Amino acid sequence: MKNTTDVDFLIFDLGNVIIDIDYERTFRLIKSKIPTALHEKVDFFYLTDFHKAYEKGLIDSPSFRNEVRAYFDQEWSDGEVDEIWNSLLGNIPSYRIDLVKKLKEKYQLGVLSNTNEIHIQGVYELLNREHQLDNFDSLFDWVFYSHEMGLAKPSVEIYEKLVVELGTSPDRVLFFDDLLANVEGARKIGIHAIQVTGPEVLLDFFKDV
Repeated sequence: MKNTTDVDFLIFDLGNVIIDIDYERTFRLIKSKIPTALHEKVDFFYLTDFHKAYEKGLIDSPSFRNEVRAYFDQEWSDGEVDEIWNSLLGNIPSYRIDLVKKLKEKYQLGVLSNTNEIHIQGVYELLNREHQLDNFDSLFDWVFYSHEMGLAKPSVEIYEKLVVELGTSPDRVLFFDDLLANVEGARKIGIHAIQVTGPEVLLDFFKDV
């Protein structure tokens, strides 16, 4: 590793760390389906209370879909809502899968992602289509999803729960996330954390592994 930090656990975010995502693609798709007068609502979509609640598993998928329809004043089917919601998902590059497999030989690996039921279903479909894997069980020893934990990054509580579940101390964990706020949240409890600002970051960091 480029960094000589002595750790036992490597924990990865999903979006733009393992999976390419593009929020702007979702924004463009929504705007193509609603009147221009409603376009300004798109910019605040991810800040809505119902989105935050869904991310923490506080509302179920049917309720979330109804909230989306009401927010944009549209009569979209469940399938249309899911298509829009999952449109941000891109590819899962093979080199990342290969890197994870290589790292698993030396470390315990985990995922910590702010996500939800609809997204995860879409991710698993993508994983199966591109890599013939049904889920992350064969790649990661630990999988932590915000909607299953009832917590979301960057709250200190989610990192504390992560460490407890791992049965370790914060200084034995190295965490990778694309968002600075999430990196800083992890650092608050003593977790080593790296911001992934581009596809080269992981490759460069682990080039000597």
